[in-house]
Amino acid sequence: MQCKINRNAAKVLKQTLESEEAVGKMVRVYVTLDHGDHAHYDIKLDTPTEHDEIVKTDKDIDVLLDKREPFLDGVWIKYFYMPQAGFDITNSSKGHHHH
Repeated sequence: MQCKINRNAAKVLKQTLESEEAVGKMVRVYVTLDHGDHAHYDIKLDTPTEHDEIVKTDKDIDVLLDKREPFLDGVWIKYFYMPQAGFDITNSSKGHHHH
């Protein structure tokens, strides 16, 4: 499975992973809503299960992705400071069709 991450997101996630509540945990991207042709995503700290693939990114952050969820393959984690600070998680390989 594939996962990309931008520099801002890597910086924020590294800080999160260095916090006390993150001890022994990893970053997980998961699907919050599946619309059939596209999905919505979020991030949380979690521990790996037998269904996960630990995906190494080029920013030295390992990300947990559930191998049973096709929408997670190719996910891109971005973090923006403007217009408001927050994560933006998309998956261009799965297409976005908004009518």
